[in-house]
Amino acid sequence: MKLEGNTVLITGGTSGIGLVTAKELLARGNTVIVTGRDQKKLDAAKQQLPKLTVIQSDAGNEQQVEALHARISKEFPSLNVLMNNAGSMRNVNLHETPASLADLTREIDTNLKGPMWMVSKFLPLLKAQPAAAIVNVSSGLAFVPLPSSPIYCATKAGLNSYTRSLRVQLKNTNVKVFELAPPATETNLFDVKSPDMEGVQVMKVDVLVRHFLKGLERDQLEIRPGQANALKLMNRVAPEFILGQLSKPVDRMLGQGPKN
Repeated sequence: MKLEGNTVLITGGTSGIGLVTAKELLARGNTVIVTGRDQKKLDAAKQQLPKLTVIQSDAGNEQQVEALHARISKEFPSLNVLMNNAGSMRNVNLHETPASLADLTREIDTNLKGPMWMVSKFLPLLKAQPAAAIVNVSSGLAFVPLPSSPIYCATKAGLNSYTRSLRVQLKNTNVKVFELAPPATETNLFDVKSPDMEGVQVMKVDVLVRHFLKGLERDQLEIRPGQANALKLMNRVAPEFILGQLSKPVDRMLGQGPKN
């Protein structure tokens, strides 16, 4: 895939992987649009990268996805790269009664429904381009769960499965389907000072993005930098061992006792 001369839309692009990717792609002469829910963060991203186009939009809100599609189709009809990067992650104690059932599953809206909605709306526009790409950002935890974050991991496993199916269904089109599965990365998803991160190698965002862009250039459809690749391999050869290693944070969680 060529990394110059594209029009790129990145959801959740105000920080972390999304923002660093936007910075690198702008430097290569691409038109880059990022979305996010927080206008202050969008304004800060624009101040940092003046050539960036920022749009307030929630990838986990069906109506806002519809409105975003209408705007992009009008203002950026040459859009040819969609990067579904927006996501959220929480520790969830399943012994506890959630504030509501909707609150329990809110990560599903952003992490799983959001990419599906975005692909459904933007696919006709992407297919109209001479060459196009969809990038779904999953996680190394798509391959083996971190049991202290069960909803997040379920969404990433689901996104991995969906992406593989999407790739097969689009095999006779001009749209390439990539999956980026980051390892633990220095973003706001992870508290690197948490006891749960003890012994975990945390990748810096700029290093992750370099791996990602190299993979895109090589048409590497599944990009699994660092420990993400190891997680997939370990889940094949020693699934119970690796699950046991990732289950240690649950012992600390359950040691606190359920609140309800």
